[in-house]
Formats: sequence, C-alpha cells, structure tokens
Amino acid sequence: MAQVFPRWTNRVPLFLGAVAPLVPVLAIGVVWYWFSPEYTDVGYAPKQPVPYSHQLHVGELGLDCRYCHASVERSAVAVIPPTQTCMNCHHVVQRDSALLEPIRDSAATGNPMRWVRVHNLPDYAYFNHSVHIRAGVGCVSCHGQIDRMEVVQQAKSLSMSWCLDCHRNPAPNLRPVSEVTNMQWIKPRDHETWAADWIDGHAIRPPEDCSGCHR
Repeated sequence: MAQVFPRWTNRVPLFLGAVAPLVPVLAIGVVWYWFSPEYTDVGYAPKQPVPYSHQLHVGELGLDCRYCHASVERSAVAVIPPTQTCMNCHHVVQRDSALLEPIRDSAATGNPMRWVRVHNLPDYAYFNHSVHIRAGVGCVSCHGQIDRMEVVQQAKSLSMSWCLDCHRNPAPNLRPVSEVTNMQWIKPRDHETWAADWIDGHAIRPPEDCSGCHR
C-alpha cells in the first residue's frame, strides 16, 4: 500500500518540538522591543483643532513657556492655556485669520478649546512639574526642542526606565533654575562640577523606589 505522506513528514514532530519552546521567547522579545514607548509613543503628533506653531511662538517670537503653561513652577500640572490667553494677543494680531476662527468662537461662547493632549502619562504614575522645575530640570530634557516644532510631538519615551535613568543620574539634565525654560541654553565646560555641587547643595535625591512615582 502506497504511503499517504512523504517520508520527510516523520521529522515534523521533532522539528515542532525543538521550535515550539522558542516561540514564546521570540514573542516576548518582539513585545519588549517593538511595543515599548520608544517605538509606540515617540513621534506622536496629533492634529489639533487650531494649528498652533511652537516654532513660531517660541522659536521666532521668543514666547516664554510659562506665559501659556502658567502653573508649571508651582503645580503638579503645567496646564493648557485658556482661550483668553490666546486672545490676549490675537484680539489684535491676526484677528481675522480663518485658522483662528475656533479660538474666536471659544472666546465668544465660553466653551473651552478641545486641545488634544500629547504628553500623557498613565494615571498610575505620579509626576509633579514644579518639583522638577525647582530641581533645575530643563523643559528640553523631557519635551525636546519644542521651539523647533511646527507641530508638537512627543520627543521622549516617558517610559519608566527612561525616568529611572534620570533619577539614578540626574546631573546631565540639570541646569540653573533661571535657565529651565531657555531652549537655547548650552552646557558650560564645568557643568559636571556645577551639577555635583548643585545636587549636594540642594539635597537632590530623586526617588528610585516604587512609591516615588506610584502612590
């Protein structure tokens, strides 16, 4: 009687037995590498109801971050500016621009603008902007060169490992508090020495235990 399957199929169970244990390992590796915030979140740049250009307002006009994000120095959140903040300038500047029609409607009706959040930490992670500002962490360290962004995008992964890297060695991200919002600030040659003195003098000890960020 002729065989239904060719002889080589006898080796299939052996092959499957050897390969099957590797599949979960490969799957874990793929998820760990390609499903991390470095790949899923970095570059996120949602479309906003009004095309606000940080490159223009911050880079060219020199608007300070704190003009719009007014509570960043004293609060856990940086806040999204209310419509009136926009209208402080735009009741005179570009007052008839079609692109700013949603802003004028918001000011007239009192309905807030529905901006799309870009940097969005999970609810189980606690982050306080004011603490980092007082420590001397520059805006660029977390948000990138936002003064060069026509459309705001997430420049850093904001992952737990990324945060811990800074908590374990904050020195490279520190600068004088007066320069925190300065997008053009350049580290001086003695920055390493200055940072070490700053850390000791201000008792900067970023938490590395779970309760520091998961409260």
